[in-house]
Amino acid sequence: MNEPEHEYEEELDAFLIWMKDAGYTAYTQKSYLADAREFLGSLNGRELGTVKKLQVVSYLTSVRERGVSDATRNRKHASISCLFKALTELELLNINPAAGIKKSKTEKNREPVYLDEQDLQRFLSAVDGKYRSRNLAVFLLMSYMGLRVGEVHTLNQSDYNVERRSLRVFGKGRKWRNVPVPEDIAPYLDQALTDRLNPWHSKEEAMFISQKGRRLSIRGIQGIAADTFSRFQSEVPSSQRRPYSSHKLRHSFATMLLRKGADLRTVQELLGHSSIQTTTVYTHITSREKEEAMSRLQIGMPYKTGSGDS
Repeated sequence: MNEPEHEYEEELDAFLIWMKDAGYTAYTQKSYLADAREFLGSLNGRELGTVKKLQVVSYLTSVRERGVSDATRNRKHASISCLFKALTELELLNINPAAGIKKSKTEKNREPVYLDEQDLQRFLSAVDGKYRSRNLAVFLLMSYMGLRVGEVHTLNQSDYNVERRSLRVFGKGRKWRNVPVPEDIAPYLDQALTDRLNPWHSKEEAMFISQKGRRLSIRGIQGIAADTFSRFQSEVPSSQRRPYSSHKLRHSFATMLLRKGADLRTVQELLGHSSIQTTTVYTHITSREKEEAMSRLQIGMPYKTGSGDS
């Protein structure tokens, strides 16, 4: 593939400006730009105004043939679609050739990955080290308050109202939501703020500071989670280890709420989902729950009568 940075420099700069104006996180900007560069490199210098749906589908097909997951293919599709949407809105192009291309169907019936309450407690017990209070608070916000990794990253000290025990969270779609801080979680959050590392710049408002004195990055949070999950599963044979990640803590939060009887609308609000359809992915049922439900049935069988009865 050709390197598109110079050939499509104006378009890539415009795309970045558009994403910043639309409120995309720095992490998303970086991911989408990388996908856009890869796609542009596949065009072999073709003018963007002449790109058709065929070129987009051809690229996405080549991506699939490399063996990436459907979810990754769909993200790359979203990146390309956003690129052309940005360029049309900024009047650099007239059409979006990525529009109308179907997403890959991801496997809906695979076993969902989350931690139950007992496993969650064991995972939190695996948090250790010099920055334990900070890391523990980060994981508690995700597993017992449902925050996304990016939302934890953007938290400022002023977002926490100690008196009301409430947290203001800046979520997807540039929307704010208020999440109650559970009574049992508040002391850990207070301790993390007490132990907050000194930032490099005195005006840094970030709630969580890295060892380098900067706002704790998304990649940093994911790395800490990966290390902790590795310790958590250290005694499990490698072939039986589950693909846990920081985002699975949010899955665990939603699953726990629904199992304890919380209604779907409430969970939607707490998670910051714009559509309740997104929330329904957490309504998975385990085999054990199916068996328990079936065991509650009062089955009245008809009395058998012998063939020789008169």
